[in-house]
Amino acid sequence: MTRVFVSADMASVALGSDALAEAFAAAGCTVVRTGSRGLFAIEPLVEVERAEGRIGYGPVAPGDVDAVLADAHPNRLGPIDALPFFARQQRLTFARCGIGDPLDLAAYAATGGWRGLEAARAMAPQAVVDAVKASGLRGRGGAGFPTGIKWQTVLDAKADETFIVCNADEGDSGTFADRMLMEGDPYGLVEGMAIAAHAVGAGHGYVYIRSEYPFAIATMREAILRAAAVVAPFTLEVRVGAGAYVCGEETALLDSIEGKRGQVRAKPPLPAIQGLFGKPTVINNVLSLAAVPFILAEGADAYAAVGFGRSRGTMPVQLAGNVRNGGLFEIGFGITLGALVNEIGGGTASGRPVRAVQVGGPLGAYIPPSRFDLPFDYEAFAAAGALIGHAGITVFDDSVDMAHMARFAMEFCAVESCGKCTPCRIGSTRGVEAIDRIIAGGRGGDRVEALAQMRNATPRARSVEEEIGLLRDLCDTMKYGSLCALGGFTPYPVLSALDHFPEDFGASAMPAAAE
Repeated sequence: MTRVFVSADMASVALGSDALAEAFAAAGCTVVRTGSRGLFAIEPLVEVERAEGRIGYGPVAPGDVDAVLADAHPNRLGPIDALPFFARQQRLTFARCGIGDPLDLAAYAATGGWRGLEAARAMAPQAVVDAVKASGLRGRGGAGFPTGIKWQTVLDAKADETFIVCNADEGDSGTFADRMLMEGDPYGLVEGMAIAAHAVGAGHGYVYIRSEYPFAIATMREAILRAAAVVAPFTLEVRVGAGAYVCGEETALLDSIEGKRGQVRAKPPLPAIQGLFGKPTVINNVLSLAAVPFILAEGADAYAAVGFGRSRGTMPVQLAGNVRNGGLFEIGFGITLGALVNEIGGGTASGRPVRAVQVGGPLGAYIPPSRFDLPFDYEAFAAAGALIGHAGITVFDDSVDMAHMARFAMEFCAVESCGKCTPCRIGSTRGVEAIDRIIAGGRGGDRVEALAQMRNATPRARSVEEEIGLLRDLCDTMKYGSLCALGGFTPYPVLSALDHFPEDFGASAMPAAAE
């Protein structure tokens, strides 16, 4: 009986993979539901097990079953690993995604699963922490903080109770790596959390997932249930968030797990000292924890050998927006932004020139093609006034209006602010108003009359340049005065749009405000 592999990933299901799987089953095939390989342009993807190996076809429709089984489908792709999009990758964290049934415990063990946990449990906790330090692993959730130092702080606390928390509240636009991993290789995350628990002496852990990820929630719950005996005495549970963006911030997330409204806590104390339920807590992103099994199984040096500068290992880059080859591309740090957008992403889906890309979600900076020589590296991006964040890259062609994109960032912050600090809560609202005034003044006509109609009042008249100066001052206040990164990072898209695309604000190029 012919075996075929069809993704059950949420994105693949949205494109019709369930109906496709049913059609192959009706044709007498053995259907294995997998995670996604990560290239959405070829979904729904079908791989057929043949004498020469697994052969891919995609996109495929339910009516194409006969052509696929006869090896006569026009979208025959050959071995998927040989496609340029996949051949160039360095898959360490996502090595198993798309290969087999993500909930098959035996298959996970057969492909090297649990080796990292076995190695860790044969070591003293301090030795495990030292290995993570030596690997150079940094937080993949956005801040890039060294993972081993965070674990060391919790270990040194010597508390009677500690916790492991996985931040799976993937709220950035254009990001899907956390979801793909939880749906495609959930045991990798479970194993990483169990290793962290051994390293710091934690007995219980939580995976905090946003409610918009029903497939990931169901898959993680089932994986935790099936792996319970393997990771015992460590225990795990899933907590579901209501979708507030601010709960991606670690302290707001902890409040949400505790049953409180998700609001940012003032730091110090850090969660590593006083975190969940007042106890020392390791809180890491999905990708950080899922990288740990490789480090313990293959050695810290093997992981540290990949990367660039202080950014070691790989980063699962997510290509989205107006891009030809949208999907997940795992590669070592150091590749240039231009290579990711033009060579890997294939440029825009519209065929028009790329005008800007936003890296790091809705609060990331807008980067023009003139800066595409920028290496994908935490320090290089910081020096350029940008941030890698969760490594989501959203592509825009030359039809985009950057003034309206800057306004979107301010409005997003205003809507999602937890309201605890004034710079974020009030600053974002005032920022929207300032950009509205700039847009009104920069599009011709009588500016004062336009504003009077908008607000049913006679506003104080300022030139566009004066308004931009006011907006820059406001951004400085938000950047340095906000309690967390929601308000602190909102200036990144606004200032980068002003700096690189001043013509969209109806103003001549203006120098950036002095830091």
